[in-house]
Amino acid sequence: MPAYRVERSILIDADAEKVFDTVADFNTWNIWSPWLVIAHEAVVTVTDDPNSVGSIYRWSGEFVGRGEVEHAQLDRPRKIVDTLRFEKPFKSTSQVEFSVQSEAGQTRLSWVMNGSLPWFLFWMRRNMETYIGMDYARGLKMVREYIQTGRVLSKSTVEGIEKIPARRVVGLRESCQLEEIGPVMGKTFARVAEEFSRHNLPLDGEILSVYHPSDMMKGQFEFTCGFVVDSGVALPPGLVECSIPAAKALHVKHVGSYENLGNAWSGAHQFANYRKHKLAKIETLEIYRNTPQDTADEDLVTDIYLPLR
Repeated sequence: MPAYRVERSILIDADAEKVFDTVADFNTWNIWSPWLVIAHEAVVTVTDDPNSVGSIYRWSGEFVGRGEVEHAQLDRPRKIVDTLRFEKPFKSTSQVEFSVQSEAGQTRLSWVMNGSLPWFLFWMRRNMETYIGMDYARGLKMVREYIQTGRVLSKSTVEGIEKIPARRVVGLRESCQLEEIGPVMGKTFARVAEEFSRHNLPLDGEILSVYHPSDMMKGQFEFTCGFVVDSGVALPPGLVECSIPAAKALHVKHVGSYENLGNAWSGAHQFANYRKHKLAKIETLEIYRNTPQDTADEDLVTDIYLPLR
């Protein structure tokens, strides 16, 4: 059977015991699980004892299928070994491991999956490694946020399929790896604001990022950060423009920190895949309805639009 391995890690400002105890407690998993971001209807059950060998976390839902995780080994505060059993959409069993290591006053939490696919799904191995890796990265960010602050600032809601108008976006185009996207976008928007001020361009249009078609398997993203500008405004040197056509699009709203925007994107693709919506091979949009300059992280509103055929 086609085997695969996924591993991601993150540094957390907490001691190893706290990190271990949080991850070992199945009652915390709903808070930081990367798979339940839009599955608000999912039914989750946890055994009465949530943090011992033999404890089980079960889930069942329209978008997340059905399965369970069982603690097979708990070596406090170093390692957690779990058995992951999927029942739907297909049956499979994998071993999941969390390793916890003290590192220069912090704690490194690593999340590893060793699994296999049914032989007829051999072609999915590369996809599994890529997308599970992205899910693990999102989950690790949320567990870090929960351990360090006691909460996770992220709520994603599917708003439905809407018609979106054509837009002319003026800004700067960049590319980077997924893990660099936050800092790179921040610097790009700062440069855009400088250019707009230098050329006396209006700053009252929608603020957004336009994601151009990219190769998800390589983790490289191309995007334009900018503002919606009226067609009558001349394009000054140093800036680029892109024309976004009117389209039918799946709309997902995210409320919370920009650090967790990946939850909305993952939820949008999860919803589209389950409902068998065909994605259009055109730009996708991330529109910021307010900004960190005047809004607390928990109140930041971002609209995600995934164009459909």
